Amino acid sequence: MDGGGRFPEPLIAAGPAGAQAGGVAPLPGAPLPGARAGAGFLSRRLPRFLRPRRASVAIPLERRVPRLVGTALVFGFFGVVGAAGFVASGAYAELVVRHGRPLDILARAAGFGLDKVTIAGIVQLRPAEILHAAGLDQRNSLPFLDVVGVRDRLAAVPLIGSVSVRKIYPHELLVTLAEREPSALWQRNGEIEVISADGTVIDRMRDGRFAALPLVVGDEANTRTKEYLALLDAAGPLKGRIRAGTLVSGRRWTLKLDGIDVRLPEAGAREAMTRLVRLDAEQRLLDKDIIAVDLRMPDRVVVRLTEEGAAARQEAQKKKPKGKGIDT
Repeated sequence: MDGGGRFPEPLIAAGPAGAQAGGVAPLPGAPLPGARAGAGFLSRRLPRFLRPRRASVAIPLERRVPRLVGTALVFGFFGVVGAAGFVASGAYAELVVRHGRPLDILARAAGFGLDKVTIAGIVQLRPAEILHAAGLDQRNSLPFLDVVGVRDRLAAVPLIGSVSVRKIYPHELLVTLAEREPSALWQRNGEIEVISADGTVIDRMRDGRFAALPLVVGDEANTRTKEYLALLDAAGPLKGRIRAGTLVSGRRWTLKLDGIDVRLPEAGAREAMTRLVRLDAEQRLLDKDIIAVDLRMPDRVVVRLTEEGAAARQEAQKKKPKGKGIDT
């Protein structure tokens, strides 16, 4: 201080070395004057990954999350829990059984239900059998109907040879099929099956629709169906009396005619059948009291009489000489 009690210099804290007179001293940790400009200049010269990062401004959570998200999450959680309980309780399965899948229900409500199924090409099959085999009913809807699955299920039916399925919007399905032609019935091990002309098994005998078809009996008889059908054609007027043909030991046929067995030879069966037709026309052979006719020998016919017929035959033989051509 001077003599008057005054300081010779202003009462201002001195800055660091090199600071201008009268300047304000920086606070501890604060950037020096000109430091910000220098830092910006340096950051522009450094690579991007070495530049100092700017401090991010904190945004409140309620401003970063969209509105009503929390409410939606709560309702979604309870919805998932409710749906899981609905499925686990069996109520969903019961709903599907009664009304179909939810997508089908919505499609039907929109006017795309399966209201009409047109079936073309059926002969032996019934429409109800087609619908059952295809798995079609009022619960289906046209947009969500799997036509490939319907076609595969119908193709698995033995009586169906080929099938096509096509959607016709808004509510019709067209099913076009071709049936295999049944030619005969094949009996083996107590079961009867429907077969084609080449012996392929088409289906089991389920009802009386195929009762009028020719019947073959025995192992491998189905593979010789064409041969048996040729014998029926050779039977002429006797064809209606033939009930079945049994393949014996895989070699020859025995025909069943109204309780009479007709034994045909292994070779020349068609000629033997023609001979039987002639004998019946000339002598009414099959109207006599016989139970079997053996045509296996080409030069004679052997018949087996019933007990009553044998007794009558013996009485007749006592009164006249034996006939020629037929042995008993």
